[in-house]
Amino acid sequence: MTEQVNEPQGEKLQKVLARAGLGSRREMERLISLGKVSVNGATARLGDRVGAEDKIEYDGKRIQAAPVVKQRTRVILYNKPEGQICSRNDPEGRPTVYDNLPKIAQSRWISVGRLDFNTSGLLLFTNDGELANKLMHPSTGIDREYLVRIQGEVDNDMLQRLRDGVLLEDGIARFTDIVEGQKESKNRWFYCVVMEGRNREVRRLWESQEVRVSRLKRVRYGNIFIPSHVRAGQWVELTEKDVGELCDTAGLAPPPKPKYSPELRRSRERHQRKLRKANTSRTRR
Repeated sequence: MTEQVNEPQGEKLQKVLARAGLGSRREMERLISLGKVSVNGATARLGDRVGAEDKIEYDGKRIQAAPVVKQRTRVILYNKPEGQICSRNDPEGRPTVYDNLPKIAQSRWISVGRLDFNTSGLLLFTNDGELANKLMHPSTGIDREYLVRIQGEVDNDMLQRLRDGVLLEDGIARFTDIVEGQKESKNRWFYCVVMEGRNREVRRLWESQEVRVSRLKRVRYGNIFIPSHVRAGQWVELTEKDVGELCDTAGLAPPPKPKYSPELRRSRERHQRKLRKANTSRTRR
């Protein structure tokens, strides 16, 4: 006689919270572990599943667990300047990347990874928690390319060590590719690629070789590059084609093609013209 196995009931709690726009699944798992989420009055635990009848609260605020109408999947690219943090709020009052992002109705922007305070460049945001989680997960193997300025002596042996792998405090790390860029008196520029999103990984790799990173900018995330007309502190919404390719890279089905109202189309066109006009004004100066 075959033993009957009961299928788990409901959805994973972190998935429901992420879909509600509170953050990525990884962030939601952390909040659950910290005891900030309750289900039916009891502190939630990792592995909990919930259904439409369950009462979910985060920091005392009720979260709707019932299935919701799927919003149009949106992704924006933000060109982060140095001197901004990637948290929504900062006790020290420093500017955050969220200060410059557009408002989004009935949802919130979820950051796809982070850049540290002194790193600039490409940062992606989406309203889709599942997409954000997939894009960040190490198993997806999405490469991130950085432009870095190095102060100090760099030779071929050092570059080979960085390609082969260096033991850092959190394990072996390596660049999958390093290409030399322009030279600048005592400084040298390099394009380097990593396949993970570990904290300050690029800086730590170079610093393990006793050289100094004086500038660091992310220029690519998977197939997405910073457009030349998007300056530091500006954002642009990705096209449906780019969003579809990101979903494919993450192993997700592409979202259905959205229907745009004439006003939404005009709004996107106005924003593109605004970016290009600002870019032209800076060039003329």
